Amino acid sequence: MGTRQNTALARALAEVPGPLPTSGVIHIAIPHTDRFTIVGNHLAQHPDLSCTAVGIAVRIQSLPQGIEVGIKALAARCREGEKRIAAALRELEAFGYLQRVRDRLPSGRFITRTVFCNQPTALVHPRRPAAPQHTAAPAPHPAPAQAPTSAPAPAQAPAQVPMPAPATATAPAPAPAPPPEPDTSAPPPVPPPPLLSAHPAPLFVPLVPPPTAPKPPPAPLPRPNEPTPELDRAATALLSDLRRHAPQFTLSETDIRHLVPGVAAWLERAAHPDAIRRILTTDLPHPLRHPAKLLKHRLTALLPPPLPGAHDLTAPARPRIAVTPFQNCDGCNRVFRSPTPGHCRDCREHRAHRSEATRTAA
Repeated sequence: MGTRQNTALARALAEVPGPLPTSGVIHIAIPHTDRFTIVGNHLAQHPDLSCTAVGIAVRIQSLPQGIEVGIKALAARCREGEKRIAAALRELEAFGYLQRVRDRLPSGRFITRTVFCNQPTALVHPRRPAAPQHTAAPAPHPAPAQAPTSAPAPAQAPAQVPMPAPATATAPAPAPAPPPEPDTSAPPPVPPPPLLSAHPAPLFVPLVPPPTAPKPPPAPLPRPNEPTPELDRAATALLSDLRRHAPQFTLSETDIRHLVPGVAAWLERAAHPDAIRRILTTDLPHPLRHPAKLLKHRLTALLPPPLPGAHDLTAPARPRIAVTPFQNCDGCNRVFRSPTPGHCRDCREHRAHRSEATRTAA
């Protein structure tokens, strides 16, 4: 007896369009007809949200309107504890998916409303009002000019305009009627401005990071400061010999010519060929799809610094401290420090005082 096979799965895999990948996930997409929730990839693949926060966001998004989504309520529905749920809610608040807004009821009591937005980036750039709002504004303007013939109901004005038009051409009575009509036509244009000004204002401005900027260009391949034929020949030989040590690096002549300056820069910095070969061929990914790109990345990212010179390795000379020698005072034979022999400080002061007294007496 053999192992039981899942024939349904085998049939589903056979219906997957295109060749199946050799590694990674294989998607079997069966359309939902009921009980499903649409989740954007900006949430499902958010680079800064934890998986717990993403799962809590999907759970909240799938709940109907008005369901309690506090920490204790979610802890009763989920297997995570209250601490993990509280941390996940803080993450969702930081990125604008969840907001807690204080609102005041007509009775004067304050309540906290929990607002969940499935696409917070749309609130940063609100959509402009649709075109019909602009086309509806001119409609009230032609109505007052034709309103004198139909005072009872403005809706019947367009139907009666073509019939009484020739009859009113001879009657001077409609002339004084236009002054009061502008007063009745003024109210219709008034409502649109407040609606347009209040509509774009969002409820809150979430802290959503801007769209990810394009990646910076890759660093260029290093080149030697002083290229020589010897460096070029040694680099070409090292790259051509890599396939003896790692068959995955069977490079073409075009790849070798492109990578020669990078290896030459390593050799110029006194890197040993065996060390270069070991760095380039160890710890390879499986499977290795682009060997030339891997070599270019390693030659660029792992480039060693130049070797220091002999003068850089010598210890810095210590500054010489001049030591003042000891001297014996010629007057009192006391020891003191002085670069030259003579008298100490007390003897000098005593001799100066005695000489000053002699001059005063004279």
